[in-house]
Amino acid sequence: MLKAAAAKVYQTGLALMLGAAFALASPVALARKAPEASVSVPGFETIAVADLPREGRATYGRILQGGPFTSDKDGAVFGNRERILPRQARGYYREYTVRTPGARNRGARRIVCGGLQPQTPDACFYTGDHYNSFQQIVE
Repeated sequence: MLKAAAAKVYQTGLALMLGAAFALASPVALARKAPEASVSVPGFETIAVADLPREGRATYGRILQGGPFTSDKDGAVFGNRERILPRQARGYYREYTVRTPGARNRGARRIVCGGLQPQTPDACFYTGDHYNSFQQIVE
């Protein structure tokens, strides 16, 4: 009986604390943070999201939503071995497949995003030629 009473008091206190926290928080703080404009990286041509191929727009949207992705390799660390993108610590860049109609494999098209939080990248880049060149994606 004593355990049940203690549990009830604990639950009520926890509920009151959560209620107070939500009541005091601003609606803006509770809303899911929208992706901010990516950081401009000098030296790269840009491509607007609207100008990406249809499949690229779909992939970019899935990146910002956190999935689901079409390939099990999506979200894998991109090593930047070509050293075309700005140098960053390993793990900063992640790559995502942009489906290529008619391709039997993943194809050559990718989006590579850099940042500490995959759903809110600092910058994303599109390559249509399997990492030989990149364009920075802008909103």
